[in-house]
Amino acid sequence: MILYGIKNCNTVKSALDWLKKHNVEFEFHDYKKLGITKAKLAEWSKQVGWESLVNKRGTTWRQLEEAVQKKVTSEKAAIDLMVEKTSVIKRPLIESKGKVILLGFDEAEYTKKLN
Repeated sequence: MILYGIKNCNTVKSALDWLKKHNVEFEFHDYKKLGITKAKLAEWSKQVGWESLVNKRGTTWRQLEEAVQKKVTSEKAAIDLMVEKTSVIKRPLIESKGKVILLGFDEAEYTKKLN
């Protein structure tokens, strides 16, 4: 199982703490240090939809120029933006055996799916 995110994100910290507290084995993939490929984003997009992957409530999205935001109307545009600005990817994302099993952090969902 791999948790994708950014180490200094509070939501990611909550997920990491939950996983450690419940002794769930995982790898951590930090977008800031390791980046993310277009191929991986396309895989996830097919599973959960590109709209779910773009965090439009986050600071990174809000700081984009309106013209840039308006261009994100397709999977290709969203993936290009997410590769360039990894902070705009909704996080944390947990993947197991190539499948997205959790997106975001909700303690009840983590308990249901990971315990």
